[in-house]
Amino acid sequence: MREILALLPKPSRYLGIEEGAAEVDLSKTRLHTVLAFPDMYEVGMSYLGHKILYSLLNNHPEITAERVFTPCREAAQILREHGIPLATLESDTPLAKTHLIGFSITTELCFTNLLYMLDLADIPLRAEDRGDDLFAYPIIMAGGGCTICAEPVAPFMDIMALGEGEIMMPPLMELLIEARRKKWTKTRFLEEASRISGIYVPRFFDLNADGSLTPKLSGYTKIKRRAVADLKDARYPDKQVVPFGAVHNRLSLEIARGCTRGCRFCQAGMTLRPSRERNVEEIKGILDSCLAKTGFDDVSFLALSCGDFSMLKHLFLDSAEKCKKEQVSISLPSLRVGSVDGDIMQAMAGIRRTGATLAPEAGSQRLRDVINKGVTEEALIHHVRQLVGYGWQQVKLYFMIGLPTETYEDLDAIVELCKKVRDCCRIPDEKGYIEGPRIAITAALSPFVPKTHTPFQWEAQISLEEMKNRIFYLRDQFKKQKALVMRWHEPAMSHLEGIISRGDRRLAPFIECAYKKGAIFSTWVEGFSLEPWYEAAKECNINIEEWTGKRDISAALAWDHLETGVSKEFLLKERERALQEKITEDCRYHACRNCGACDTKAGPSLLKEDGDGPLQTKLNQTSRDQIEFGEIPAHNPSQKAEAPHIADSLKQKAVRYRIWHRKLGQAAFLSQLEIQALFDRAMRRAKLPLAFSQGFHPMPLLTFGMALTTSIESEAEWFAITLRTRMKKEEVVKVLNPHMLRGMEITHIEEMPLTGTIGSAVRETFLLGHTRYDNETIWNRMEQFALQKEVMHSKTNKKGVLKSRNIRPVLIAYEKAEHPDFAVKMTLSWEEGYISPITFSQFILENSSGADIKIRKTTQYFA
Repeated sequence: MREILALLPKPSRYLGIEEGAAEVDLSKTRLHTVLAFPDMYEVGMSYLGHKILYSLLNNHPEITAERVFTPCREAAQILREHGIPLATLESDTPLAKTHLIGFSITTELCFTNLLYMLDLADIPLRAEDRGDDLFAYPIIMAGGGCTICAEPVAPFMDIMALGEGEIMMPPLMELLIEARRKKWTKTRFLEEASRISGIYVPRFFDLNADGSLTPKLSGYTKIKRRAVADLKDARYPDKQVVPFGAVHNRLSLEIARGCTRGCRFCQAGMTLRPSRERNVEEIKGILDSCLAKTGFDDVSFLALSCGDFSMLKHLFLDSAEKCKKEQVSISLPSLRVGSVDGDIMQAMAGIRRTGATLAPEAGSQRLRDVINKGVTEEALIHHVRQLVGYGWQQVKLYFMIGLPTETYEDLDAIVELCKKVRDCCRIPDEKGYIEGPRIAITAALSPFVPKTHTPFQWEAQISLEEMKNRIFYLRDQFKKQKALVMRWHEPAMSHLEGIISRGDRRLAPFIECAYKKGAIFSTWVEGFSLEPWYEAAKECNINIEEWTGKRDISAALAWDHLETGVSKEFLLKERERALQEKITEDCRYHACRNCGACDTKAGPSLLKEDGDGPLQTKLNQTSRDQIEFGEIPAHNPSQKAEAPHIADSLKQKAVRYRIWHRKLGQAAFLSQLEIQALFDRAMRRAKLPLAFSQGFHPMPLLTFGMALTTSIESEAEWFAITLRTRMKKEEVVKVLNPHMLRGMEITHIEEMPLTGTIGSAVRETFLLGHTRYDNETIWNRMEQFALQKEVMHSKTNKKGVLKSRNIRPVLIAYEKAEHPDFAVKMTLSWEEGYISPITFSQFILENSSGADIKIRKTTQYFA
């Protein structure tokens, strides 16, 4: 794929040279694995599980793990046009030539993307079509949270892993190394793999007419999800791949796994038990090490419910104080109503105040009890009043529609609850005048999707038409209100998810047919369409209502053979309690309900294997270190929001340097924005004493030269930094160069005045070459171009107006290049306006694509 990088949109997605990326030497590798994510780079590089497995496998002396992500539609079309198969990022190896491809499945809507990637790699889609030769094709494997409900793609997989990869991947990889060394058949390897707890081999189950399965191997009837008993044994990668761009481009630090709040719609809360917390002191050490090795300036503590971490207050306040000293922001996602107290809110407000998000899920208390949300209106309003007291001015509230037993009265309650939250700080004074702010409320709605292994797995999903009716009903009510905004998840996507989420292997032809009709990237609203799915349903005789409808609680389920730790009996009891509108308290801090996930006096965990240690809830302490309802600080309506405090020492300016560097090879395909983030993190890793700006978003004082078109190499790029303490120029080079990206190197440094602009180049010199033309041809073309007096170039500006200009004066000098890879050395002037050197060169070398032209900048001249 590297040969066509210049043709691919956003080529940085395919480089594989990020800080922390493995440097591959396949000559020393016995097992070549690929971690595949069935979505684009920006999404996949936000996924922590991917990073954990990447580190785990690459730390094995005989294993190489590379990455691959789903190319966008345009990139895939280019691959097909050039006959190039999908390849790995790090070594550009075609996927079909590797030994194992492991897909991380995080949502059912990515199922067709799995097939899309296999197809682009020229690998047969169905496992049965890949034969029994272990060396003919790589083993195709799936893992991640969605494998417990991935029966619709089971016919395409050789193996699926249930549970946490750290405990399953090492023995599986060792087995595959042995199998390849001994030249086993694929069947022999899969038979041996099935003996590893947590490894699910779909071919060893036969499909029955009703979608249930019959085991083919004696003793292989239940596959247990694997869970790490103690998170001290779950190695956390302190050295991670630092992406060029990601949806969540920050350090995600996992502080706990599992949740026992017991929300009855939540698959993760039911299937990832027991709750296990990482030791607080261990987390602090990991945080320090990760920040030093990655250079991230944004940290997010990660857990299914961060606020339930037993020592969150101690951990957050201590960590926030450390991060503040180096202008590193720290955040807590996935917070529940009442799960953080005033001290944490105050600390968060002092770092970087963003919008607060809370999830009551339902408008009425009755329905919140049905789903066991454990949130009261009183607690929600108290939480919001605290937020406002600490300076927040807007709140987002998440709700679900179509929950079991929901009525239109429950929908009305959503509007009423939003109004109460909006006005909760508007209180009448002694004279009856209303004082206090009106809070801006955004209500985000998502249609309910029944999930496997939950108490609601037997319930029906409302129809697509009814989803739209309820959304439009609420939209009309919200339109009448001030300071209330409503947003909603695309109902067609939730409808499709409902079709697939409780599917069995009878849906495999449906998935395959939909893919062949173009149904890919179904998690993206842009370009999403139900049409190919409905066409596939018609061709495959799929009755949509059958798959979204109610299930018989006495019938066999297609996922009964997959043991997640929570018993079916427990789920049925919780379903009954839901219908009775009874809540079930969190067993971390209340009575055990014998769900089956933990070792108890009643018996061992359903996940227990011979030789396993105790599998139980593990907390840092037995009670939370926060006050449930803290004081509400006084709010002054006329007081303006204050910028976060930044230490005076961080604002000092001691010296300003312009740093010159090279950008060669694959680094040439990075955009200016990507390079800015890259250098910010490199300088943090190098521990340079950066000076910061002031205001609401303090940033390092960095200045960059004029952006260079991607794919152009350069010997003369620069950026300027301001340091708060003086360092010698040679010392800056010494500490920073080791943290520069492959293909980038500092060449020299010059000191600049502390104030004033640095300026941009008015002329630049480039070397020009071509992949298909010889140097003599290029030289002749240049001379022909130089003889012309007028060369018109037309371009539509940002306002949509077509503008034309004569670009011949841009060329002010040229001569033959001394470098053997280039033909011409040319000097271009930007005094009358900039034009991409590639676009300019295409006027010299007519009928050439950007991929054929080779350009390297050598010099910049300033006014």
